[in-house]
Amino acid sequence: MLSAAAVALRAGARRTVRRLPGKTRAIPVAASLRRQRPFSTSATRKTDLTTRGMIVQTLSSVGSKREVQQYLSLFTSVSSQRFAVIKVGGAILTDYLDELCSSLAFLYTVGLYPVIVHGAGPQLNSLLEQAGVEPQFEEGIRVTDVKTLRVARDLFMRENLKLVNKLEEKGVHAQPLTIGMFRAEYLNKEKWGLVGKVTGVNKQAIETAISNGYLPILTSMAETDDGQILNVNADVAAAELARALEPLKVVYLSEKGGLFDAAGQKISAINLDEEFDHLMSQEWVKYGTRLKIKEIKELLDTLPRATSVAIIHPGDLQKELFTDSGAGTLIRRGSKLLSATSLSEFEDLDALKSVLVRDREGPDAKETVDKYLEYLNENDFKAYYDGDMNALAIVLPAKDGRQATLATLTITKSGWLTNVADNIFTVLKKEHPSLVWTVKEDDENLGWFFDKADGSITRDGDVMFWYGIDNGDEIMRLMKDFTLNGRAMLGNSNLESRLHRAAKTGSKPFAQQTRSYSTLARRPVDSAPAFGLNTGRGYVTQTNPNPPIGKKNASKEGPARVALIGARGYTGQELVRLLDSHPNMDLRHVSSRELAGQKLEGYNKSEVIYESLSPDDVRDMEKRGDIDCWVMALPNGVCKPFVEAVYEGRKGSNHKSVIVDLSADYRFDNSWTYGLPELVQRNNIADATQIANPGCYATAAQLGIAPLVEHLGGMPHIFGVSGYSGAGTKPSPKNDVDNLTNNLIPYSLTGHIHEREVSSQLGAQVAFIPHVAVWFRGIHHTISIPLKQSMTSRDIRQIYQDRYAGEKLVKVVGEAPLVKNISGKHGVEIGGFEVDKTGKRVVVCATIDNLLKGAATQCLQNMNLALGYAEYEGIPIM
Repeated sequence: MLSAAAVALRAGARRTVRRLPGKTRAIPVAASLRRQRPFSTSATRKTDLTTRGMIVQTLSSVGSKREVQQYLSLFTSVSSQRFAVIKVGGAILTDYLDELCSSLAFLYTVGLYPVIVHGAGPQLNSLLEQAGVEPQFEEGIRVTDVKTLRVARDLFMRENLKLVNKLEEKGVHAQPLTIGMFRAEYLNKEKWGLVGKVTGVNKQAIETAISNGYLPILTSMAETDDGQILNVNADVAAAELARALEPLKVVYLSEKGGLFDAAGQKISAINLDEEFDHLMSQEWVKYGTRLKIKEIKELLDTLPRATSVAIIHPGDLQKELFTDSGAGTLIRRGSKLLSATSLSEFEDLDALKSVLVRDREGPDAKETVDKYLEYLNENDFKAYYDGDMNALAIVLPAKDGRQATLATLTITKSGWLTNVADNIFTVLKKEHPSLVWTVKEDDENLGWFFDKADGSITRDGDVMFWYGIDNGDEIMRLMKDFTLNGRAMLGNSNLESRLHRAAKTGSKPFAQQTRSYSTLARRPVDSAPAFGLNTGRGYVTQTNPNPPIGKKNASKEGPARVALIGARGYTGQELVRLLDSHPNMDLRHVSSRELAGQKLEGYNKSEVIYESLSPDDVRDMEKRGDIDCWVMALPNGVCKPFVEAVYEGRKGSNHKSVIVDLSADYRFDNSWTYGLPELVQRNNIADATQIANPGCYATAAQLGIAPLVEHLGGMPHIFGVSGYSGAGTKPSPKNDVDNLTNNLIPYSLTGHIHEREVSSQLGAQVAFIPHVAVWFRGIHHTISIPLKQSMTSRDIRQIYQDRYAGEKLVKVVGEAPLVKNISGKHGVEIGGFEVDKTGKRVVVCATIDNLLKGAATQCLQNMNLALGYAEYEGIPIM
């Protein structure tokens, strides 16, 4: 094939090489075009819908389904050649060929056909040196003589075929388009020799390749009108290709994965209309970075505003294309933002009203907007918007002790896709050091708001966000106000609240007391630490400042009062340590017959003395309303008298405490709530007064199997090994270090209670074989899972990543996790994902600290939820 192509080159004939499955043959471009089928668009592509759905699901692991569907719809809304132009440097072909081809195969499978143009600069330098030719450059452009061109021409053919063949191995039909694609004239023959300036692009050959289901793979070689081959810089070729095709994306693949600022941090996005002049004035913007930004601006100035440029690593192609956050550096013209501080500054008030009403149709919506504008006319505000008003934000400044509030924000689909929303928020953060706003909990862009915020609190379907507020008292005041009043806390300044009230006219009052919970949002790297967070392993300490509704007496103020029954064991000791750092729980009583009268160690808030509480004592304490939460940390089969004592104490009393039982006694009782927050609906736990804490083995096993339950093709087998702390403090062969040294002890080979627990909760039978080893704490599960259909390791891992996205205490890793890495940590690590050769069995590994997430940490999650506090309050996050 190479020799045939070489002959074609020497003859100057305009031929291209087309690769077909199983054989290779050269086809003249003209003949190919004569057989051209009708040009394909997204509507006529033959992508298999089942495969497409699987790919969309897989892509959801790198971004939300909203992001994936939105960008996929955008990319398939244009003709195929207008999706993307991707420039591949020579170094990428050498060092990242497999990653590149895997990424391109992914796009090909989902029905997207990028146009690829590649160079081979590093390889050419090496070959010239071997041939005794010293590379020469003038003003950064390679001087190309006859010998250099001959070496370059043969090299480009080989590199092109290498890429094509690798793609074919991955099931991608690729067509090498090596000559006749770029028309050129001499750039400056006297100065640079055989170097071309592109004057035209053969779009028809590209369209034909895509129409026939092939990815077009171009080299950066051009021809003059009389057939002379000329060398063209691959970046220049990509730019000219983009000008001809006007794609949505122009992608430059780079080993570095983006542009970097003075501090060595990757620049996420550059909005040229807003930032170009500022960037050019910065000392660190020099040499290659300065040239690249200028060249990209010159390119984008000639393209539609919807086109953007991305500089990324080849392994990040999917994330860059299908998520708002991207992966490399995104450069776009952006939209020049306008602002107004009075209604008179808007040229068309009717247009402004239309923008405020869009997507908010409802009873009296137009009348409500009219009244809202009257309100704005009488109050200070600042509006931010783009020329087409794809995005509009209205901010009321801080005043009279009130925080600045984002009173309304409306963004069209185009505004999201062209990142106008990001532009506006960048300006908001520059002009408003702190800001508060509210969003509906079911908003499809909720994740975007979390990224912009430092913290949040959720109440009755609404979410309040804030950033830049470092004063803990101020945060607690805002949270209390929101808990009591919801969106109405913003008063008449919030358009959504006005519209909601209009829709609710005649129904129950909008503000009603309900339980709320708060979270910390992910924080930008360049921001100051959030309230309550260390710069290292932080503690989530944002709280609900109000007494938990329905669980504590409404007249009681202050922290929740906790009693621990069975504080002598390892789990009890860990829970004491966690409660000691919890800002809203006080440990009032600890009970242990063996330690009665001794001072509790490890608790520093107050002096607590061990007691030996009887069931009668528990009954009387419950009757008096002394305790808000009882924690039963007793062996299996022991806690029933204490639980019944709590029941007895509730009779005739308005007080109703929460019980969390750490034993297995109530895990199969349907009147109790099973407390595994990552797999059970959290609102069920929040509403519960009696919670069965899951077992340690069972927690890790369920989290390790749950994402694949719908894919099970048989019974999973769990080989579990625990450190000897799982055998408790009572001496036995299973916690005898001498007996365990150089040993592994299996026990309860069938019928272990955790086997029943896992099977019951997952709704699928499992086999569990537990073992105990010589280390002190930590569990490792090796889980063999049969599958009902063939799957790949990558598919499975992404299912897990999707399932546990946002779960702070579940970490999905690539390699099999190790016990030594989980010891002392508060979550679960899941990894491995090794698939056998049939594709129908996967081995998943999970690790957990049996005393923490396997017991005490999970107990505190359940206590927080049931008592109305933030779920992770007082828990060191992973």
